[in-house]
Amino acid sequence: MSTDDRAAVTTGIARLHASPGLAGPGRIGLVTNHTGVLPDLRPAAPALLDAGVRLVALFGPEHGLHGTGQAGENEAAQADPATGLPVHDTYRCDGERLDQLLLDSGVDALVYDLQDIGARFYTYVWTMFDLLVSAARTGVRFVVADRPNPLGGLVSEGPLLDPGWASFVGRAPMPVRHGLTCGEAARLLNASLVPQMAGTAADLTVVEAAGWQRASDAEATGLPWVAPSPNIPTPATATVYPGTCLFEGTNLSEGRGTTQPFEIVGAPYIDARFAPALAELALPGVHFRDLRYVPTFHKHAGRPLRGVQLHITDREAFAPVRTAVAMLATLRRLYPHEFAWRGTDGGAEGTGHRHFVDLLWGSDRLRRTVDAGDDPLPLCDPPGPPGRWAGDDVLLYA
Repeated sequence: MSTDDRAAVTTGIARLHASPGLAGPGRIGLVTNHTGVLPDLRPAAPALLDAGVRLVALFGPEHGLHGTGQAGENEAAQADPATGLPVHDTYRCDGERLDQLLLDSGVDALVYDLQDIGARFYTYVWTMFDLLVSAARTGVRFVVADRPNPLGGLVSEGPLLDPGWASFVGRAPMPVRHGLTCGEAARLLNASLVPQMAGTAADLTVVEAAGWQRASDAEATGLPWVAPSPNIPTPATATVYPGTCLFEGTNLSEGRGTTQPFEIVGAPYIDARFAPALAELALPGVHFRDLRYVPTFHKHAGRPLRGVQLHITDREAFAPVRTAVAMLATLRRLYPHEFAWRGTDGGAEGTGHRHFVDLLWGSDRLRRTVDAGDDPLPLCDPPGPPGRWAGDDVLLYA
């Protein structure tokens, strides 16, 4: 696709930069990281200051303000060298601690600008949710500078999360691949769960991304791609992530410690049967290549592994969640004694009180179905496209 063929999309933060009054009056805190850039790649914080926005503090999510932290990590809170503003770490901070953090920061409003990737277990949306709850409790206004969903917004996959399995990789009933922008998710959450937790909804404004259409994925927007976290380097990674992230809950490597995280999976016990078995399934939009690799860190670091690489042949036909679930069922069938689930503490099956895959899936139904040898693919059926499961009044884009 040539640059001329791409849609002209203006992000919410670019609109806010051009019209600083959209942030509202008072002292503003910016929830952001390295993805918070204008289309010319200028960081949003100094650009907003130059435009006259009264920024007084920055708030960073998982991976930190500069995106250097690995999964489950952050960065030490410190002053931002580009602006001199204090940086507050929000990762794993919620409830009264987060309320106090907002109060201590002295902000009258928060502007949220992070690039989400459209998967329920990607934590940025839950950082937004926790801050919405605290903003409602403390009387802080909340402004979402919206960005396109890089997977597009026409398709959802997977079941709604069971509230009994809520965690920081899924706080609310949403499908695994939800099909919403962060602004749409904020509207949904603010109308439903925020009042239950805070006693009232937050004072929410969404600055829409002008020109985005739901059929457009990341490459169709014409916007530069900034890796949202260390292991989502490309749009291709984001495409497979809503499915292959489920392998974090298994004893297979999901490709961390390689140049193609989430596009490859493998384990010491995989043999020549795996790739042909997957090919026989004739899953739409994807081919599987047998490969060997050695991760430099994370699971099985330094060990030779065998597995497959997912080669996407048709992004519209490719269903990442169904594909990964079919892969899990095939692994259980081919390697019944070697394949295992991981506990929430990262250890062997059953450690950490819960299985991590249950938190990712939003219930224990996937794990139990796969272990029983039953067909798990019906579990992947969503409650409908975004407009049906979330409600048409939530949607902001045609």
